[in-house]
Amino acid sequence: MRALKELKIKREEVVVVSGIGCTGRITTYLRMDAAHVLHGRAIPFALGVKLANPKLKVIVIGGDGDILGIGGNHLIHAARRNIDMLVIVVNNGVYAMTGGQVAPTTPKGCRTTTSPYGNVERPFNVVSLASSAGATYVARWTTAHPLQLKESIKEGLTRRGFSLIEVFSQCPTIYGRLNNLNGAPAMLRLLAEKSVIKKGIRPEEAVADWGDTIVCGVFVNKVEEEFSERIRRVTDEGRDNNRG
Repeated sequence: MRALKELKIKREEVVVVSGIGCTGRITTYLRMDAAHVLHGRAIPFALGVKLANPKLKVIVIGGDGDILGIGGNHLIHAARRNIDMLVIVVNNGVYAMTGGQVAPTTPKGCRTTTSPYGNVERPFNVVSLASSAGATYVARWTTAHPLQLKESIKEGLTRRGFSLIEVFSQCPTIYGRLNNLNGAPAMLRLLAEKSVIKKGIRPEEAVADWGDTIVCGVFVNKVEEEFSERIRRVTDEGRDNNRG
């Protein structure tokens, strides 16, 4: 909301879409057009909004399970198409609202309700995944970096193309409790201690692990033709050819 206010973007110019999960509930607290849709389906719904009215600022907010697990296929194709939307992925390392199951971002060795002896799967590097799929703006911050996050959201809102911001966030009730991280304040301090801001590195070098280092910063920022613009250009060219 601070980013929108500082950019002087009007409420009627924005649509926020979220899926199921702790983070998905955010749309019920916003006084603007919003949609709380099916688990994992926020991005395709947002695509429909953008194609119907390209003038709108479209924001998707969801958790790591919603965006990367249930909706992972939608994420990679939205990035590939370079659809003009801002996707904010709140990564708490677990399916927090649905029971505490292991998620695509759960670090190795961490306990969840479905990995009581420690996760054996390799987690996604969200920054590397999004950039490899074709996103034209990719950043990562944590809840311990509110000012940097706000500025990054402003960058994502003022450019054309697919923007993704990963936000590492604490889940004290499940992830923190199961991994003995001592509650929300301690987890916030841990995020601050483990984070390091780096510039000019490749996306695949932007590692992130609660137990080691969380590399933060902006890793991709480039300009390419946006999807709805490309659709309209091709459509207009086709109409002109048919008239000829």
